[in-house]
Amino acid sequence: MRIVILSDTHIPDFAKRLPPGVFPSLRRADLIIHAGDVSSAAVLTELAEYAPVKAALGNKDGPDVLAWGAQPESMVDIEGVTTALIHNSGSRQGRERRLTRRFPEAKLIVFGHSHIPVDTDVDGVRFLNPGSATWKRRQPAPTFASATIHEGRIGTHIVEL
Repeated sequence: MRIVILSDTHIPDFAKRLPPGVFPSLRRADLIIHAGDVSSAAVLTELAEYAPVKAALGNKDGPDVLAWGAQPESMVDIEGVTTALIHNSGSRQGRERRLTRRFPEAKLIVFGHSHIPVDTDVDGVRFLNPGSATWKRRQPAPTFASATIHEGRIGTHIVEL
């Protein structure tokens, strides 16, 4: 299972469209996850042309994104890996412990909000924030993430654009 993970695209609030560097990965994706602040349901509809989409509802997302199907938080099974989706994970301090308590069954926890990429494993739980492919803020480059799940094993990679 090949997964593309995006967050904080803020289209059309900040950017006009997804950057061209994302599309090769989208064309190979089996699943797309958006961790919130998509800003427009039209972006989720565009992503769904490539693969099924699961989305978290961000603090900048409106009723159209909720109506599209984004949820404030959700748990999904991806090839036998319980995966939690949430936009705002709270402060960096204590994040892993807090999210593990909130989603005790999850082996992969995907979040966004900070625009800061995170890819770390703590006690067998993978924590993944793809950053932002459109609005890098103080990061060296815009980013998104790719993941593979095979036989219960999770492989992740932050992709710089």
